[in-house]
Amino acid sequence: MDRSIEQLGQDLARSKYAKTTQERYVRTAQELWEYCRKPVVDVTRDDLRVFVEAMGSRGLSAFQVSQRLSAVLFLFRRTLGRPELVSFIKLPRRYSPLPTVLSLEEVHVLLRALRHRRYQALAMVMYGTGLRIREAIALEVGDIDGSRGVVRVRHGKGDKAREAKLSDSLYEWLRRYWAQERPPLPYLFASPKTGKLPRPATVRKALARAAKEAWIKKRVTPHVLRHSFATHLLDEGTDVHVVRELLGHASIATTARYARVTQKRVRETPSPLDLLPQRR
Repeated sequence: MDRSIEQLGQDLARSKYAKTTQERYVRTAQELWEYCRKPVVDVTRDDLRVFVEAMGSRGLSAFQVSQRLSAVLFLFRRTLGRPELVSFIKLPRRYSPLPTVLSLEEVHVLLRALRHRRYQALAMVMYGTGLRIREAIALEVGDIDGSRGVVRVRHGKGDKAREAKLSDSLYEWLRRYWAQERPPLPYLFASPKTGKLPRPATVRKALARAAKEAWIKKRVTPHVLRHSFATHLLDEGTDVHVVRELLGHASIATTARYARVTQKRVRETPSPLDLLPQRR
């Protein structure tokens, strides 16, 4: 592998970027290396212009282009220390759609449709605590603190630790799950047969299959359970700053997205038409 790409990987790890982000950035650097057919350190500004322009002809979404451009910017600004080569790059404005949210009834039928107890337990944790899929999969038995009513997330996004709410119902459900499955220590969701943790892709497939069996028309992913957790809390009047802490968001603006889709707020907001004098 090109030496600059190895250094990029080290810099990303040192900066505590999420593992998936590290992988995407390194993959983009490899694409650049293969496209230019020269060491990355020898890539010129003109080479970069051609590489960036080629992205537009590949049918990539704005999000995918933004990810790749961010990788190129990190590589030349931080790893190689040559920001002048990428000064022409401007990240595209990203479309920010409303997050998909399940209703309480949809969450109920989805959980019942999950046949595999381990995947059902994972879905319960993701919806009941708002954890990301990788955070939930990595949970250890010692992270479940029933006496304090919290779940310890030791390695959240950006390697930041936090605590999530552990409800009484989730705690009792996890106790029953543990008694029946007996996963090998220390992990809560390791396979009793292989000792391995479930792969995120396998969990996503299980959720999609369960959603189809439950006749849920929305596209259900692990992150949709996290969206639903946040929105349902806001529906019940939980302060947005509390929700932010539970989700582990760095910015309140990220959490505020969920306030746009709460059903209760929409229903309770009067229409200006209703404020007009009624005709008799």
